[in-house]
Amino acid sequence: MKLKKPKAPLGVAKKAKNTQDDIVYEHIFEAVLEQRLAPGTKLNEESLGEIFSVSRTVIRRALSRLGHEQVVVLRPNRGAVVAAPSIAEAVKIVRARRVIENAVIELVIDNINAQQIELLKESVAREQAYFARGDRGAGIRQSGEFHLLLAQIADNPPLLSFQRSLVSQCSLIIAQYESGAQSHCSYDEHYALIDSIADGDTRKATQLMSHHLDHIESKLCLDEQSSNDNYLKSVFADINAKEDNLAE
Repeated sequence: MKLKKPKAPLGVAKKAKNTQDDIVYEHIFEAVLEQRLAPGTKLNEESLGEIFSVSRTVIRRALSRLGHEQVVVLRPNRGAVVAAPSIAEAVKIVRARRVIENAVIELVIDNINAQQIELLKESVAREQAYFARGDRGAGIRQSGEFHLLLAQIADNPPLLSFQRSLVSQCSLIIAQYESGAQSHCSYDEHYALIDSIADGDTRKATQLMSHHLDHIESKLCLDEQSSNDNYLKSVFADINAKEDNLAE
């Protein structure tokens, strides 16, 4: 079986020829962005080898790369699992992303051209379309793709590599700590950001990015006690319906 490439470029320029390692890595990375791979999921090398029809050596190399980006935790003699950031780690990741996003915006405004503006708009249009048809996972992934595309336009490879790690880790954080059912209107904020970038207004663009990240963070329950309380409530969600019986 020929190993198929993922359907999206994942925010990086396509290579002339992707290796098996690259393709396996990108499929797993995409699954994390779409929240199809939940935090803590065990990534069995043998099973993945069968799924992708590649050797365990190829799987190990792909997992090693994901481990370097802190998307996967490599456990000696126990195998790999999808990372599950603690609340303390999540707070640090969100703060790091704020710093990186501002640096990206400044470089984007220095480098952007008309063709890249159109690519950004196309990315947001796809994001909006996914949410409109109820495909939340693909919408979240495409939202992340927008930020990776910005980092690509910034034309700073180390920054792009760091951003890939942060965006994927933030997807895991959202999967773990987003409180309740949330509506997503990130595409509206993304469109506004594109307009300010096109205008070359660095100050407004960084303010909009800060507001956008505030919006994302406001949906997260990163308080230890509140997070535990919400977890307990979700576990015993059916208790209210039985209160009358308990009272008897």
